Amino acid sequence: MVALAGGSGAAPTSASAGSTGEEPAESVIAGATRMGTVELHTADLDAMTDFYVGGVGLVPLSEDEPSVALGADVDADAGASAEELIRLVGVDAPTANPADAGLYHTAIRFPDEPALARALLRVGSLYPSAYQGSADHAVSLAFYFADPEGNGVELYVDRPRNEWVWQDGEVQMGSAALDPNAFLEEHLDGETAGIADVGHVHLKVGDLDIAREFYEGVLGFAVTAEADGAIFLSAGGYHHHLAANTWGSAGAGARQTTLGLGSVEVVVPVASDLDALVARLDAAGVGYEHTDSALTVADPWGTRVAFRIEA
Repeated sequence: MVALAGGSGAAPTSASAGSTGEEPAESVIAGATRMGTVELHTADLDAMTDFYVGGVGLVPLSEDEPSVALGADVDADAGASAEELIRLVGVDAPTANPADAGLYHTAIRFPDEPALARALLRVGSLYPSAYQGSADHAVSLAFYFADPEGNGVELYVDRPRNEWVWQDGEVQMGSAALDPNAFLEEHLDGETAGIADVGHVHLKVGDLDIAREFYEGVLGFAVTAEADGAIFLSAGGYHHHLAANTWGSAGAGARQTTLGLGSVEVVVPVASDLDALVARLDAAGVGYEHTDSALTVADPWGTRVAFRIEA
């Protein structure tokens, strides 16, 4: 067994008060919206590829110098096709300042506990110093790492939705202790089915009110929880597809060209969802780039959010 020790790596407990309700906040953006590819700019393409392939367990899908597309391992014989989850792009750029806006972590969601346990064992064995902590968030079980260039990585599995508690439109999330070695002992040898995906992306921003106005008011996600210095947003009653915090980035201005987050992709179900987004952006006076099947917009700190229609 791998001995892992570190801080909690977790978000503060969400707090809300009032009468108990069972309905999640309703998003303007389509309920079937999900996360797509996270693009990371890197100075060492080989080292980063080794981490996400050998450690996390992704597989190379394509390589077009200077970039590598990585996806989840699937059973091609069963007719499954791999989807790109992480795109690594080699660039010549400085390291980002930790106080800048940008990426807090990319969260890879596993289909079940055994699949997560195997990824935890791989990363913990090959990159023990990368481990940053773990937490039982009530809606999920999460383990936190940093990749070789310091980008945050969460590996997690959801608890069943019927165990999530909603109160006044907010999901109740906590940060209880979670022993990684006990998790491995319980789940490592279990059967697994399904594939990993990008469950959510957590961003660093300079101001929560501005972030809420953009991600909820313009893009159409619903705020599902609030904590000290953070908001969590989703489509369709998920606990969160996006999060934004100011824990170390309060007051951050526009991002410079650096290593780290290149863009975040959001996948909408049908073309009319993209049309509705265009209408909201136009009404808010927010500029964007638009083709028939995709749209790219920058958030108030310059983080690129790319939307595409589900294939």
